[in-house]
Amino acid sequence: MQSYTFHSRQRDRRGTSLVETALVLPIFFVFVLSMVEFGHALMVKNVLRSATRAGARMGSTEGRSTADVEAYVRQLLGGAIDTSEVYVGVKNAGVYDDGSTLPADGTELEALPSIELNDTEPRQLFMVRARVAYNDVALVPMAFMQGVVLDGQSFMRHE
Repeated sequence: MQSYTFHSRQRDRRGTSLVETALVLPIFFVFVLSMVEFGHALMVKNVLRSATRAGARMGSTEGRSTADVEAYVRQLLGGAIDTSEVYVGVKNAGVYDDGSTLPADGTELEALPSIELNDTEPRQLFMVRARVAYNDVALVPMAFMQGVVLDGQSFMRHE
Protein backbone atom coordinates (compact mmCIF):
# COMPACT_ATOMS: atom_id res chain seq x y z
CA MET A 1 0.00 0.00 0.00
CA GLN A 2 2.80 2.41 0.81
CA SER A 3 4.45 1.93 -2.57
CA TYR A 4 1.18 2.78 -4.30
CA THR A 5 0.91 6.04 -2.33
CA PHE A 6 4.54 6.90 -3.10
CA HIS A 7 4.07 6.31 -6.84
CA SER A 8 0.85 8.30 -6.99
CA ARG A 9 2.49 11.25 -5.24
CA GLN A 10 5.41 11.01 -7.61
CA ARG A 11 3.01 11.09 -10.58
CA ASP A 12 1.25 14.18 -9.16
CA ARG A 13 4.57 16.08 -8.94
CA ARG A 14 5.80 15.15 -12.39
CA GLY A 15 6.04 18.74 -13.80
CA THR A 16 7.06 20.47 -10.59
CA SER A 17 10.81 20.25 -11.23
CA LEU A 18 10.38 21.71 -14.70
CA VAL A 19 8.34 24.65 -13.39
CA GLU A 20 10.79 25.32 -10.56
CA THR A 21 13.70 25.24 -13.00
CA ALA A 22 11.91 27.59 -15.38
CA LEU A 23 11.41 30.07 -12.54
CA VAL A 24 14.86 29.88 -10.94
CA LEU A 25 17.16 29.51 -13.96
CA PRO A 26 16.61 33.01 -15.47
CA ILE A 27 17.24 34.66 -12.11
CA PHE A 28 20.38 32.57 -11.66
CA PHE A 29 21.69 33.52 -15.12
CA VAL A 30 21.04 37.23 -14.52
CA PHE A 31 22.93 36.97 -11.24
CA VAL A 32 25.90 35.20 -12.85
CA LEU A 33 26.02 37.58 -15.84
CA SER A 34 25.86 40.56 -13.47
CA MET A 35 28.88 39.25 -11.56
CA VAL A 36 30.80 38.70 -14.80
CA GLU A 37 29.87 42.18 -16.05
CA PHE A 38 30.86 43.81 -12.76
CA GLY A 39 34.25 42.07 -12.92
CA HIS A 40 34.69 43.24 -16.52
CA ALA A 41 33.87 46.84 -15.54
CA LEU A 42 36.47 46.72 -12.74
CA MET A 43 39.02 45.32 -15.18
CA VAL A 44 38.34 48.14 -17.67
CA LYS A 45 38.62 50.74 -14.88
CA ASN A 46 41.98 49.30 -13.80
CA VAL A 47 43.24 49.18 -17.39
CA LEU A 48 42.27 52.85 -17.85
CA ARG A 49 44.14 53.83 -14.68
CA SER A 50 47.20 51.79 -15.59
CA ALA A 51 47.34 53.09 -19.16
CA THR A 52 47.05 56.74 -18.06
CA ARG A 53 49.75 56.19 -15.42
CA ALA A 54 52.10 54.69 -18.01
CA GLY A 55 51.24 57.47 -20.49
CA ALA A 56 51.93 60.17 -17.90
CA ARG A 57 55.23 58.54 -17.02
CA MET A 58 56.19 58.50 -20.68
CA GLY A 59 55.01 62.10 -21.17
CA SER A 60 57.05 63.35 -18.25
CA THR A 61 60.28 62.75 -20.15
CA GLU A 62 61.73 65.34 -22.47
CA GLY A 63 61.12 64.98 -26.19
CA ARG A 64 57.67 63.43 -25.97
CA SER A 65 54.66 65.12 -27.52
CA THR A 66 51.02 65.03 -26.54
CA ALA A 67 50.26 62.96 -29.64
CA ASP A 68 52.91 60.42 -28.57
CA VAL A 69 51.30 60.05 -25.15
CA GLU A 70 47.76 59.73 -26.55
CA ALA A 71 48.89 57.09 -29.06
CA TYR A 72 50.74 55.17 -26.34
CA VAL A 73 47.70 55.18 -24.04
CA ARG A 74 45.49 53.95 -26.89
CA GLN A 75 48.03 51.23 -27.68
CA LEU A 76 47.96 50.03 -24.07
CA LEU A 77 44.17 50.10 -23.98
CA GLY A 78 43.89 48.24 -27.29
CA GLY A 79 44.58 44.88 -25.69
CA ALA A 80 41.51 45.16 -23.46
CA ILE A 81 38.89 47.35 -25.14
CA ASP A 82 37.93 48.96 -28.43
CA THR A 83 39.87 52.23 -28.42
CA SER A 84 37.62 53.94 -30.96
CA GLU A 85 35.15 54.58 -28.13
CA VAL A 86 37.75 55.95 -25.67
CA TYR A 87 38.49 59.63 -25.07
CA VAL A 88 42.16 60.26 -24.28
CA GLY A 89 43.41 63.73 -23.43
CA VAL A 90 46.43 65.49 -21.97
CA LYS A 91 45.54 68.55 -19.91
CA ASN A 92 47.40 71.34 -18.14
CA ALA A 93 46.91 70.71 -14.43
CA GLY A 94 48.95 73.68 -13.25
CA VAL A 95 45.88 75.12 -11.49
CA TYR A 96 46.34 72.43 -8.82
CA ASP A 97 49.90 73.49 -7.97
CA ASP A 98 48.65 75.64 -5.11
CA GLY A 99 47.46 72.53 -3.23
CA SER A 100 43.77 72.87 -3.94
CA THR A 101 41.68 69.72 -3.86
CA LEU A 102 40.80 67.85 -7.01
CA PRO A 103 37.21 68.00 -8.22
CA ALA A 104 34.86 65.13 -7.44
CA ASP A 105 33.78 64.50 -11.02
CA GLY A 106 35.51 64.35 -14.38
CA THR A 107 33.74 67.25 -16.06
CA GLU A 108 35.93 69.81 -14.29
CA LEU A 109 39.04 67.82 -15.12
CA GLU A 110 38.12 67.71 -18.79
CA ALA A 111 37.46 71.45 -18.75
CA LEU A 112 41.16 72.06 -18.06
CA PRO A 113 43.03 73.45 -21.05
CA SER A 114 44.87 71.03 -23.31
CA ILE A 115 48.64 71.15 -23.28
CA GLU A 116 51.40 70.32 -25.74
CA LEU A 117 54.09 68.44 -23.82
CA ASN A 118 56.89 69.55 -26.16
CA ASP A 119 56.28 73.17 -25.11
CA THR A 120 56.04 72.67 -21.34
CA GLU A 121 58.42 74.01 -18.77
CA PRO A 122 60.23 71.76 -16.30
CA ARG A 123 58.11 70.86 -13.25
CA GLN A 124 54.89 71.67 -15.14
CA LEU A 125 52.01 69.60 -13.73
CA PHE A 126 49.91 67.83 -16.37
CA MET A 127 47.21 65.20 -16.41
CA VAL A 128 46.54 62.28 -18.74
CA ARG A 129 42.88 61.27 -18.72
CA ALA A 130 41.00 58.44 -20.43
CA ARG A 131 37.28 57.74 -20.23
CA VAL A 132 34.74 55.50 -21.91
CA ALA A 133 31.00 54.99 -21.51
CA TYR A 134 30.23 51.72 -19.75
CA ASN A 135 27.79 50.44 -22.35
CA ASP A 136 30.36 51.02 -25.13
CA VAL A 137 32.66 48.37 -23.65
CA ALA A 138 30.17 46.16 -21.80
CA LEU A 139 29.98 42.47 -22.57
CA VAL A 140 26.21 42.66 -22.12
CA PRO A 141 25.02 46.31 -22.38
CA MET A 142 22.35 47.11 -19.82
CA ALA A 143 19.79 49.87 -20.20
CA PHE A 144 19.94 50.87 -16.53
CA MET A 145 23.69 51.49 -16.85
CA GLN A 146 23.19 54.17 -19.51
CA GLY A 147 25.27 57.21 -18.62
CA VAL A 148 27.79 55.39 -16.41
CA VAL A 149 31.34 56.40 -17.34
CA LEU A 150 34.52 54.50 -16.52
CA ASP A 151 37.59 56.71 -16.30
CA GLY A 152 41.16 56.95 -15.19
CA GLN A 153 43.58 59.82 -14.85
CA SER A 154 47.11 60.35 -13.73
CA PHE A 155 48.97 63.50 -12.74
CA MET A 156 52.68 63.94 -13.35
CA ARG A 157 55.26 66.69 -13.61
CA HIS A 158 57.23 67.24 -16.77
CA GLU A 159 60.99 66.83 -16.36
